[in-house]
Amino acid sequence: MATLFTSVHWSPIIAAWIMTAVLRICIGSTTVAALTGAGLAVPLMQATGINPALMVLAVGAGSVFCDHVNGAGFWMIKQYFDLSLKETLLTWTPLTMLMSVVGLGCVLGLSLVF
Repeated sequence: MATLFTSVHWSPIIAAWIMTAVLRICIGSTTVAALTGAGLAVPLMQATGINPALMVLAVGAGSVFCDHVNGAGFWMIKQYFDLSLKETLLTWTPLTMLMSVVGLGCVLGLSLVF
């Protein structure tokens, strides 16, 4: 996966975010997605010379994308707010998607300065 994204001419920040977000959707665990995404982002970071702090922020933003039934946080929110499964999927999941995309936007904004 890292080799694929090294040859693609995208921003390494966007590539790291996409890799981590895809892992998050497939696996469900924020922690596993973040750690795996960070490991996959290292070759990108080395190949492009991007600021490591920006890559960390991009991976962190990608790791919270689309919290759903595979994630422990999803069930905590569902129980804490006494929501049905459908209500949680319709509120919490889009909220985490928005949070992740806004995080990516902030990192891209920071990349213009640093």
